[in-house]
Amino acid sequence: MSEYYILKKYWIALLHHKLCMTENNENFKVKVSTEIGRLRKLLIHSPDSGLGKVVPSKAQDWLFEDIVHLDTIRKDEYDYYVKLLMYFLDPAKIKGKLAEIDSDTSGRKFFKPDHPGFHGSLAVIEIQNLLSDILKDPIIRKKLAASVCAIEGCTYKLQLQLIETEPAELAKIFISGSMADDLMIFAPIPNLIFTRDVGITINSHILLNKPAKKARSRETLLMRYIFFNHPLFAAYTGNILEIPDAAQHFLRPGEEDEHRTTLEGGDVMMVSDNHVLIGCSERTSAYGANEAIKLLFDNNVVNKVTVVKIPNKRDFMHIDTVFTQVKRNVWTLLRSISGNQTSGPAEPIYYLIEPDHKDVTEIIQFSKNREKPVSFDSIEALLNDISKNELGSAEETQFIYSGNGAFPYDAREQWTDSCNLLAIKEGVVLGYDRNDKTIEAFKSNGFNVVHVKDLIQDLESGKASAEEITDTLILMPSAELSRARGGFHCMSLPLLRDEL
Repeated sequence: MSEYYILKKYWIALLHHKLCMTENNENFKVKVSTEIGRLRKLLIHSPDSGLGKVVPSKAQDWLFEDIVHLDTIRKDEYDYYVKLLMYFLDPAKIKGKLAEIDSDTSGRKFFKPDHPGFHGSLAVIEIQNLLSDILKDPIIRKKLAASVCAIEGCTYKLQLQLIETEPAELAKIFISGSMADDLMIFAPIPNLIFTRDVGITINSHILLNKPAKKARSRETLLMRYIFFNHPLFAAYTGNILEIPDAAQHFLRPGEEDEHRTTLEGGDVMMVSDNHVLIGCSERTSAYGANEAIKLLFDNNVVNKVTVVKIPNKRDFMHIDTVFTQVKRNVWTLLRSISGNQTSGPAEPIYYLIEPDHKDVTEIIQFSKNREKPVSFDSIEALLNDISKNELGSAEETQFIYSGNGAFPYDAREQWTDSCNLLAIKEGVVLGYDRNDKTIEAFKSNGFNVVHVKDLIQDLESGKASAEEITDTLILMPSAELSRARGGFHCMSLPLLRDEL
């Protein structure tokens, strides 16, 4: 009888938890129809202990170019990102409390998802907390533990041990790969900080990714469980789109190479309410783009999809590493993949050899009600068309080139994400402080430039207002974060933006 009452008490507590979450979140809205509308809600993941366990011999397998210093990323860099987001998206959680937050030099309670003093914002939403929430359900905990153990090749005994682990601790294990005693039981997933890649919001639908690399398989699994099972997204489970493999894909030759169906969120941009850009890149295949287009058209999500085929190189990875939007009429762009390159007269060799199409950017636009696609000569032509004809800009379209368009600074600064900017409102974007020539280009195009430390102090004192800031590049510290090869566009999954 005692076991029965214990079990009954547990289920009552679980039901109460679910009812409270549902009641609190029943008005939670998901909608993104622009890259630059005022940001209201997003998913992030703060750097976890797994980043501090990347070893040189496995760094590239785990999609890192280098090993990074975890404490520097956390305390000196990423925490400024969280603070800034809170001032713009959820100021009640931080305004007037900055001194208290900054005095917490050891516990970091405001920033740590598993700490009782964590901010718990429903605007700046932490993935680890959502995972902890759904793991409170014993059925989900069993299913997810079995799924993780299956893809990681764990023993059955370890699977049983994980099922019995407390939810918050289990969420940390699934993300970091380590038990409470610091024992690594499987690889970390350090790329989870790049939340953009696990999914993308397209109007009121969520398109889940299909990763190109095995290192990101567990991320995708965790996010699938979160989106389908967390009460925050209960009203949107019918709007979650999963990319299938093509029929009988397993019979195709070369399945491990060019015929794979892959798509990652960094290759998807919602540029207007009826138009999505999809990149074909190192990480997103033509088959992945094809399946995504069919899903979007069949579910009446958008009427137009433009595929931007960039060179299949690690230098670029996704389209959001080579261009992002700043304003209706302003875009950052890497000149070397654009159409406005400056070059001397053509040499005879260009007529004597076949062109290498692998290094050419191709742009093909598909419309739901149009039989044949159309093409654009350059990325500038495409972006100008979006600015003028879809966003109604009456001003001339501006392109702010990486490194101010000058070699070798363009390539060097693109490598440290000069083009990978996050707009928190139109004209106000976050970028790394190390890209000096790109910063000069912003200034010459009429933008203010401010360091995040100074801006946060001004926001706290009232000297600056999130509502009044316009045309500004906010410089974020980047010594360690930039070595992870991703900017703030990568480190954000917007769930709600204001429409333009």
